[in-house]
Amino acid sequence: MNTQTLLDGFAVEQFQSDLIGWFEKEQRDLPWRKDNDPYKVWVSEIMLQQTKVDTVIPYFNKFIEQFPTLEALAEADEEEVMKAWEGLGYYSRIRNLHAAVKEVKEQYGGKIPDNPEQFSKLKGVGPYTTGAVLSIAYGIPEPAVDGNVMRVLSRIFLVWDDISKTGTRKLFEAIVRNIISKENPSYFNQALMELGALICVPRNPACLLCPVQAHCRAFHEGMQAELPVKTKKANVKQVAIAVAVLKDEHGKVLIHKRDGTGLLANLWEFPNCEVVHSQENPERQLEKFLKEEYGATVRIGNSFTALEHVFSHLVWKITVYDGKIIGDVAETEQLKLVDEQEIGLYAFPVSHQRIWKEYKKTDG
Repeated sequence: MNTQTLLDGFAVEQFQSDLIGWFEKEQRDLPWRKDNDPYKVWVSEIMLQQTKVDTVIPYFNKFIEQFPTLEALAEADEEEVMKAWEGLGYYSRIRNLHAAVKEVKEQYGGKIPDNPEQFSKLKGVGPYTTGAVLSIAYGIPEPAVDGNVMRVLSRIFLVWDDISKTGTRKLFEAIVRNIISKENPSYFNQALMELGALICVPRNPACLLCPVQAHCRAFHEGMQAELPVKTKKANVKQVAIAVAVLKDEHGKVLIHKRDGTGLLANLWEFPNCEVVHSQENPERQLEKFLKEEYGATVRIGNSFTALEHVFSHLVWKITVYDGKIIGDVAETEQLKLVDEQEIGLYAFPVSHQRIWKEYKKTDG
């Protein structure tokens, strides 16, 4: 669809005025809005990707307390940074941010670039983050188009293109470049996001409370519930995983650090393997795996809990066993025996935090 056709007859200045006027009155009191510190804005935007605002607030406050400046984060130990992120999920976000702030410290003397071309080249920074950080922190009129904003704009401009397609995002970016307030791009972009979060929600949008209802073509056609158009994801793959919480004769627990790439990279976990539905039961498969992978002789006991860990493209169906280590285990950088009190020093994915909680109930 042609951008110019969509913009024909659209009252841009009135739309800006209605939208920003509403935001000035109704914006939520959020900690990253206290000042326009580019570092804090950047941290908040990375945290808010795929995570709800209410979940992010306590994490953000704690994270900024621990790493108050870009330099503090750049100089921090990876283990400490991962631990501070523990529970937020999508860990590639923090690994990329940690790498990117180091780039900023080394290449730009610790000042986050206000140039879209330079900023967008940093690790993990895409068009949305570029637009959000540069418009909010520096007042640069760059589009910040995420799923929230695409939903709002698809209704306002009555766009029937599939929002899961790259071309549609580019269409909305082109629209925003034409309608963004040059005087106040920060409030304009934040207002579009806020509108999507509070009023123009996925189901049952609160159209009667909408400050830009007069500009909304979907509302006038009675089509707001049909938009946006988004194709459904393919079926999610399910994988059976067997996990063991293992203690040696001194009561120390065996933990393993995942590889530096792939799912949940660099996080710690209790030893586990994918279960193949064959003749052998999961306990024997686990024992074999531990012997072959870590040279550990173990005796697997009873299963004490089962849970699911859901990713966007697959589900781990996890069964958890207790067990004993027979003899010694050769410790490495990625395989450690730790006291129960030390477990809290290591960053674990949410599923393995839950496993430990369940284990403590049965072990007590």
